[in-house]
Amino acid sequence: MPELPSPEEIEAARTPAGGWKRDQLAAWGVPWPPPKGWKDELIERWKAARQDGAPPPLPSPALTDFAQDTLDFG
Repeated sequence: MPELPSPEEIEAARTPAGGWKRDQLAAWGVPWPPPKGWKDELIERWKAARQDGAPPPLPSPALTDFAQDTLDFG
């Protein structure tokens, strides 16, 4: 299972253009193209893992018919 990044690590990994690289997202277990809400889901999983030491929940399955409408990955 990929290591969950902290909210600070997620922000620090932004490119100068404001997005994230495909390989970085893959290291965090985020599919390409990243689905809407991926960052919030990672943060929530990170928080849940720190609350009681329980293992983080598994990521939501990627939508099979997901189509990206914009280039905003934030």
